[in-house]
Amino acid sequence: MNDRYARQSLFKPIGVAGQKKISEKHVMILGCGALGTANADNLVRAGIGKLTIIDRDYVEYTNLQRQQLFNEHDADNQVPKVIAAKEKLAAINSNVQIETHVMDVTGITLAPLLADVDLLIDATDNFDIRFIMNDLIHKYNIPWIFGSCVGSTGMSFTVFPGESPCLYCLLNTTTISGATCDSVGIIASAVQMVVAHQTTEALKLLVEDEAALRTKLVMFDLWTNHYQQINVDKAKKAACPTCGTLPTYPYLSYEAQTKTEVLCGRNTVQIRANREVALESLAHQLGRLGKVNVNDFLLSLDYDPYRVVIFRDGRAFIHGTDSLEKAKKIYYQLVG
Repeated sequence: MNDRYARQSLFKPIGVAGQKKISEKHVMILGCGALGTANADNLVRAGIGKLTIIDRDYVEYTNLQRQQLFNEHDADNQVPKVIAAKEKLAAINSNVQIETHVMDVTGITLAPLLADVDLLIDATDNFDIRFIMNDLIHKYNIPWIFGSCVGSTGMSFTVFPGESPCLYCLLNTTTISGATCDSVGIIASAVQMVVAHQTTEALKLLVEDEAALRTKLVMFDLWTNHYQQINVDKAKKAACPTCGTLPTYPYLSYEAQTKTEVLCGRNTVQIRANREVALESLAHQLGRLGKVNVNDFLLSLDYDPYRVVIFRDGRAFIHGTDSLEKAKKIYYQLVG
């Protein structure tokens, strides 16, 4: 066993045998923000065999307060989050296979990537994506660890397909705030508390120590010194469309997918176009309209009073408006 893991394998619940299991497992992290980068950092240091990270966004200065693995250079160059994260993670542990995807998650785009995934960790800030994830992990029988934090609060729950209530059941039983860090703020310590729960449960799953797994929903508020675990076994419903006796997986249907959406609290609209864009030629075309920055993954245009970011896969962020109609008009004016 590599000496770099000596302190971890000395921990009896893991041991040498558990460390070997960790090195053979594949974990997917959905979202590469605060929760995603911290979980990725922990798992890469722990010696995971393969890590897949998926995120649709790029690094901005507002991320640096809580999203480890990123720096000012990444923000200045608008580097996609997963690309910036992979560079840092590869320097931490070159033995880990790291796969990244700069993309928006839908049932169609995510399903092919789940073939050999042993565990999925939720690090998103978007319930549309979480419901897609919730349907897919039940369809493919993959455990996943829910995590959420805002302000000084956070929560985490591990979903076991066929055993525990799913996210849909949970939301119909437990009150979960719809606030986001973009609207009410967040402190970094709340992130780390959620990550501590997520990573620890992940390690239990990876070493196959099922008896040690937490089956309750954990919730906390660090500022008010509140911590509780809630038994949610009775939340599971036989009629649930995701985890019930006759599942229909409603969030995987084309009609249920959001094609245009307001990014909560960011005064930004995302438009999903599903077509490849030649960024270099588009940059030349748009240069007469305002300042253009382009890298291998995206193009950014200052289109006063808006900022438009167009990704190679055709997606776009229209910063400066929460009007879907205005955003679509700008997109069609610029891209066609």
